[in-house]
Amino acid sequence: MKIISINAGSSSLKFSLFNMDNQECIASGYFERVGINGSFYTIKYNGEKIKEEIEMPNHTVAVEVLLDRLISLGIISSLDEIDGVGHRLVHGADKYNKSVIITDEVVEDLRKFSDLAPLHNPANILGVEAVKKALPNVPMVGVFDTAFHQTMDKTRFIYPVPYEWYTKYGVRKYGFHGTSHCYVSKQVEKILGKKDYKAIICHIGSGGSISAVMNGKCIDTTMGFTPLPGIMMGTRSGDIDPSIIPFVMEKENKTITEVMNDLNKNSGFLGISQEFSDCRDIEDGVKAGNELCKLALDKYVQTIVNYIATYYVELEGADMICFTAGVGENGVQVREMVMNKLKVLGVEIDAEANKTRGEVKQITLPTSKIACYIIPTNEELMIAQDTFDLIK
Repeated sequence: MKIISINAGSSSLKFSLFNMDNQECIASGYFERVGINGSFYTIKYNGEKIKEEIEMPNHTVAVEVLLDRLISLGIISSLDEIDGVGHRLVHGADKYNKSVIITDEVVEDLRKFSDLAPLHNPANILGVEAVKKALPNVPMVGVFDTAFHQTMDKTRFIYPVPYEWYTKYGVRKYGFHGTSHCYVSKQVEKILGKKDYKAIICHIGSGGSISAVMNGKCIDTTMGFTPLPGIMMGTRSGDIDPSIIPFVMEKENKTITEVMNDLNKNSGFLGISQEFSDCRDIEDGVKAGNELCKLALDKYVQTIVNYIATYYVELEGADMICFTAGVGENGVQVREMVMNKLKVLGVEIDAEANKTRGEVKQITLPTSKIACYIIPTNEELMIAQDTFDLIK
């Protein structure tokens, strides 16, 4: 059975095609600048990488090009080989706590929830509608970024603000990166060989979130009503005092939109260093003696450690701390700095093992009270797996 995982952005479309008989990724690709001049795509398969500039005025055309190239490149022989399509859907509010077959009702709900994710849900809808037009008889599944975190209890997802904000407008913690946290939690279960466990999952990349997971269910997570709060990130501030917002608006004569843009796109690594949003560039800056890069890296690590410590208490211990996503899987220095600050919890780093990048690996000594692991995430496979399970 072949399943396509789709992640549609406002001007992009990413895909992965899986053979679910062995969970092999047959092909993957990225269609960029959709609806913008200079649109192009790249497709990887059989160790090759194909790139072509082609006009794609909308997502419908992008999907048509994708399906045409799958056939013309010999990746599949006909569209009949495609048994299902899984879509990454960013926001399901508190209605969707698991993946679902996409119906007209689901699409309408996505529209209703668009004010909760104005940059993402409308783009997700474009992807769904484009695939539906091209493959009208193929079942589609929606995999929500917020679903995994819907197991949080009310004391953790409610904010201490006027309660009617929640009842009227849905103001509460939702959490994001749920598909990644879900995938990694399933790997934790396999590694430990048991369903009853406590894990702290650190999805740290350009964006970042940490979750406390007990027996496969999310107890708490760092992102909130939006993906802005929690740990410091590449360009996002993470947690700040909200009083800063009106203060800066007055001082800088900025609108709320402008300040929120600063918090989302000009903060984090970029804000402190004033130069770099990528952790690798920050580390290079530290080596070159850049004091602001050192400050940014130290602050980043501290925000991660603070949440790990909090979740350790919430879970009343932890069997495993997991590092995943770009920095988590490849950031040797960040992992080392984090684990060194966790010595008080009995974490004993294996310095040689910690040099590993991008593969499952225990990076603590056997005597460590908490096992720390690198566990590469695979959101596309998680989407395909949920799609497979629902349509089979």
